[in-house]
Amino acid sequence: MNKIEIRNFNFFYGDFQALTDLNLTIPEKKITALIGPSGCGKSTFLRSLNRMNDTIRIARAEGEALLDGRNIYDESVDVVELRQRVGMVFQRPNPFPQSIFDNVAYGPRVLGLARKQNLMDIVEESLRGAALWDEVKNRLKEPAQALSPGQQQRLCIARTIAVKPEVILMDEPCSALDPVATLAVEELMRRLSVDYTIVIVTHNMQQAARASDFTGFFWLGELVEFNETTELFTYPQKELTELYITGRQG
Repeated sequence: MNKIEIRNFNFFYGDFQALTDLNLTIPEKKITALIGPSGCGKSTFLRSLNRMNDTIRIARAEGEALLDGRNIYDESVDVVELRQRVGMVFQRPNPFPQSIFDNVAYGPRVLGLARKQNLMDIVEESLRGAALWDEVKNRLKEPAQALSPGQQQRLCIARTIAVKPEVILMDEPCSALDPVATLAVEELMRRLSVDYTIVIVTHNMQQAARASDFTGFFWLGELVEFNETTELFTYPQKELTELYITGRQG
């Protein structure tokens, strides 16, 4: 079953076309990796999936991006609700300058998802979901910035899942982490994919091969190839894909 379907999707920054005629489907409760060289449109596409690009005045989209069959660019779509359903984890950990508890509780409080009597339950459930609870359960009142970078990134994941999204977008979530923390986040992604649809942008092709179920290869704003990860890396259908994944291009 597909969670997201992209139909004839184009994206522009003023006169510059960043994405050209994209057509793909993103399966539900799977991990989809987006690979390609810098500037090829991966992050632009990722941000298009929860309309984060709306904050850029000169940006505009054409075509359709369907979430459960509904075009998220329809004028009737509530963008706040959309971003609750489609959360995002950014390249560098960005905990709020608050306590660990308040970081995770922020979204439920703002969206009115929790009463005071069950807010603690939501925080614990989210930290457990991000494989962080056992490390911080006695430190919830401490500043989030006191955590290690790897812990901060998992905290940001906990903050994302606290508002009960359906899709989690990850924009190079491991680029600022050491190898041990990277593997911890990859293992966490695999566990989360049981309940969430995950789309990750990565420059690390080994990470895409290890952690994802499907992979899309972007080049100059176009989707060159999309397939199951094992198929794409083992038997690429396009010559450009083979050149890129073998390091001979890009």
